[in-house]
Amino acid sequence: MKYILHIALLFATAACHAQQTPRYTLRSGGIERTYRLHLPEGLAENAPLVIVLHGYGGEALPERFGMNETADRHGFAVCYPQGERDGRGKTCWNVGYPFQADMAVDDVRFLDDLIRHLRKKHRLSRRNVFCTGMSNGGDMCYLLASRRPETYAALGPVAGFMSVEILRSDRSPHPVPLFEIHGTEDRTTLWEGDLRNEGGWGAYVSIPTAVNYWAAKNKCPEQRIDTLPSRPGDLQVIAHRYTGGTDGCEVWLYETVGGKHSWTKTGVDTCEELWRFFSRYVR
Repeated sequence: MKYILHIALLFATAACHAQQTPRYTLRSGGIERTYRLHLPEGLAENAPLVIVLHGYGGEALPERFGMNETADRHGFAVCYPQGERDGRGKTCWNVGYPFQADMAVDDVRFLDDLIRHLRKKHRLSRRNVFCTGMSNGGDMCYLLASRRPETYAALGPVAGFMSVEILRSDRSPHPVPLFEIHGTEDRTTLWEGDLRNEGGWGAYVSIPTAVNYWAAKNKCPEQRIDTLPSRPGDLQVIAHRYTGGTDGCEVWLYETVGGKHSWTKTGVDTCEELWRFFSRYVR
């Protein structure tokens, strides 16, 4: 009986999220793309927008992230775009993995088109656009930091990596605040990186190397390291904060000791901590 009630509760929760976050379509690059959008009740004009990107093979399902509730508390819009399928038949973001070489989808352009559409249709802020993502969505955040730093007020990859190709090709002079949350025992996106491409995702640098790169690019002269307070049974989180950067741009890394490849089991309230960082750059 308890099992049946639990399943019923899950279905009811999913149905509630679907009602709060309807699906829409937008044509971009000659393709009909889809996205979900949550607008909190009474949302003010010129409100911030947070883009949330799913992981490899994932779906734009708000209940897997929990960002709607954070948006309701703090007053911002949340959009969940849907990635297209690659040659393997997996939904994804085209970030330049070796097996995406023949994938013609331009997701940087899609997100540009989507942001312009949402700003116009819902009178959202031009300046206060943020993006976060899990895994492949986190990798996309690093690509956006390199290709579109002027579009995003801040970026928040979770369990993402920065490829060697993105690092080598980055020519943008614009600083951009960035906040990575990552588990030290993540066996999908390795904390220590994968310079030999043993995982097949392409060569990528270690998480501390990626964060240090953006801290240097943002010209952050100061670093502070703190162990965050935790409750019994929670994972320990070491916060690395690089501060004093150009135009106030900071770079944060939450090192989840023993943490695996997860959005929820990070030792913190992921959505609240992301908004805590993003809200520093609301103008």
